[in-house]
Amino acid sequence: MTTEHDDRRRRELAANLARVRARIEAAARVAGRDPAELTLIAVTKTYPASDIALLAELGVTDIGENRDHEAAAKYVELCSPSSTELCSPPSAATAPLRWHFIGQLQRRKCRSVVTYADVVQSVDRPELASALGAAAANAGRVVDALVQVSLDDPATVTGRGGVDPAGALLLAERVDATPGLRLAGVMAVAPPGADPGPAFRRLAETSAQVRAAFPGATVVSAGMSGDLESAVENGATHLRVGTALLGRREGVVG
Repeated sequence: MTTEHDDRRRRELAANLARVRARIEAAARVAGRDPAELTLIAVTKTYPASDIALLAELGVTDIGENRDHEAAAKYVELCSPSSTELCSPPSAATAPLRWHFIGQLQRRKCRSVVTYADVVQSVDRPELASALGAAAANAGRVVDALVQVSLDDPATVTGRGGVDPAGALLLAERVDATPGLRLAGVMAVAPPGADPGPAFRRLAETSAQVRAAFPGATVVSAGMSGDLESAVENGATHLRVGTALLGRREGVVG
């Protein structure tokens, strides 16, 4: 049963989504790109499963989550008998939602993550690739994996995950050789408090190196609410947007 709150939230999300799509289309025009090349990922961390259902009604097809326990609970909630339209098996051709795990991932969480995630965007070390691939293979699945590249200055920013750009190709080779994983491309977050342009250009160069060796690794996941225009200008294919879509909550950015 739809409540007044549901209707109000749906209108709010619809308005936010229209503004974000307009920004993406404008950025694409400036960059001389086709907006159809760009995939919007709604980052729904800290927001309820009901928001995901509303976004799906509004045409959003890709959902990003940062924490396994939260993502797994939302997936289960949306797969209740009353929500079967959101419950197709992961990666099935008919599935209306594509789930992206975008947070730092511990190896012990891999078995849980592969039960719902179609894409893991944060593969940043060989041992994680091995654990994730083994979990996916044991579950009878093949999960798309992105190599997370660190664009931070290690002298000033630490703890955000990611392989140095110089090591990205070697890690990509490891991912490509791991059963249960499909190398899909690269992902990065712009350094905090800095012009994202130079960082995203470096990611584009790294992506080109990976793609030269693995032509199917075409995904470049970059850009969030505050810097999506720069990401589009520098070749991003997937944009991870949270705040501009869902609103700001204390301690949450993106």
